[in-house]
Amino acid sequence: MTGAPCVTLSFDNGPEPEATPGVLDVLRARGLHATFFVIGRKLAPHRALAERAHAEGHWIGNHSWNHSGPLGERPPEEAEAEISRTQDVIGDLSHPDRLFRPQGGGGALGPHLLSSAALDLLTRGRFTCVLWNAVPGDFRDPEGWVERALDLCRGPAPVALVLHDLPNGAMRHLDRFLGRLADQGARFTQDFPAVCVPLRRGVATGPVADYVTHRAGASV
Repeated sequence: MTGAPCVTLSFDNGPEPEATPGVLDVLRARGLHATFFVIGRKLAPHRALAERAHAEGHWIGNHSWNHSGPLGERPPEEAEAEISRTQDVIGDLSHPDRLFRPQGGGGALGPHLLSSAALDLLTRGRFTCVLWNAVPGDFRDPEGWVERALDLCRGPAPVALVLHDLPNGAMRHLDRFLGRLADQGARFTQDFPAVCVPLRRGVATGPVADYVTHRAGASV
């Protein structure tokens, strides 16, 4: 590792009864805190898992209701249903900054992430948009993601790492991964790198327009 970075841990696409408790157990044993970006339709029946995460010091963020595609590729009217509906379900578990992570469609960054309607909603609702700079693909390669993740966590730049608390077996390797990171001198923080937060409490702090699809006749 060339100059150990700060690593911010986050877990997307839960909560899942077959995966989230194990992730929480590992984080608690290691004294680490993360952010869980939840899917609204999963949170509704499994709220107790998010309540446990919140009680143990983890942050809860919004990752849309259905996770059925980047909002920049969806009809504008879906922004309200995907973002606001999920935020309503999160309720008092929400981080004060109202964290929202758009779907990337496999981890890609670009204008497909948000529609103009979504950005308008996030701005009016004083949301904080949280992106990423390290996606090792544990969701598609549950056995081989650790080495890629270690490579992505090489310094010196701060890392916003995206993992997934999904029931595909990938999180069986979480403790081993975190141990190897710690052995290599990595430091952990719950705060996200500024470069990965282009909108904070509804105010642009970076090139947020770079992540918006502009359709003819639409306004930002």
